[in-house]
Amino acid sequence: MTREGEVGAAPDDPGLVSGQFRFFDAQVVRTRRLGPTLTRITFGGPPLAGLASGGRDQSFSLFLPHPGQEAPLLPDRTGEGWYRAWQALPEDERAVLRSYTIRAQRRNPDEVDVDFALHGTGPDDPPGTAGPASRWAAGAAPGDRVVLLGPAFADNRSVGFRPPADTDWVLLAADETALPALGGILDHLPADTVVRAWIEVPHPQDIQALPSHPDFRITWLVRRSGGGGSPLAEALRTADLPGGTPYAWLAGEAGTVRALRRHLVREVGVDRARVEFSGYWRRGTSEEQLRAEALAAATA
Repeated sequence: MTREGEVGAAPDDPGLVSGQFRFFDAQVVRTRRLGPTLTRITFGGPPLAGLASGGRDQSFSLFLPHPGQEAPLLPDRTGEGWYRAWQALPEDERAVLRSYTIRAQRRNPDEVDVDFALHGTGPDDPPGTAGPASRWAAGAAPGDRVVLLGPAFADNRSVGFRPPADTDWVLLAADETALPALGGILDHLPADTVVRAWIEVPHPQDIQALPSHPDFRITWLVRRSGGGGSPLAEALRTADLPGGTPYAWLAGEAGTVRALRRHLVREVGVDRARVEFSGYWRRGTSEEQLRAEALAAATA
């Protein structure tokens, strides 16, 4: 039986991965462009009835096919052996694996929205700069098949945003890769929460509508063309922050996120235990390299 108020598998289900997650077959239902570098893809299918998102910054693993494949190639979907079985396949055959955030989930029919940053897919981008996930998302069409490794229980370890009960106000900082998670957090927060949020995007047309309440103050930052670093650090250094006890959530490029955390802890004086931070990507590094580093660190 499932936990009260939840859908999905029983805790002792042998199909569970790490006790809380399982594989779900899905397909593209529709796509919608959100801006020059952002697109929303809606996935659906009967198996998603068992997916139980915890909302907020709920992350999951998405498996995509290579060009010419009808579906992602996953040799094993049971227990804890799936990763090594997947890793043992040739890189150009095994499913492309990426981490994403569930932007929204609906029932009847069962659907999830996932927002993709289309880095390197624009007409002015140099050839070969787009990664396999961005290329797939740019050309996704209804009926395209994918596999999700996501939560079977809403209370799961892949939800990072968990402010303590004594939090007086919430600080959010993100780039476009973490914008879906930030949007999910704003959806989750009560309307009377004091929020200060900074969001960095590549283009003015990537700015989108987000939940708006009297104490939600959202500042959009457009990244300068041609590089020059992230404007997030400068924005936070000069920000007039509320008094009281904050909880900070930072996500985006790993180097920028680490710099923001250092600033908040060392210069602002925020307790490091009250800063949740996550590097969604790292400049010059692929997700495969990041996963390999994380695996090596975990087994060292």
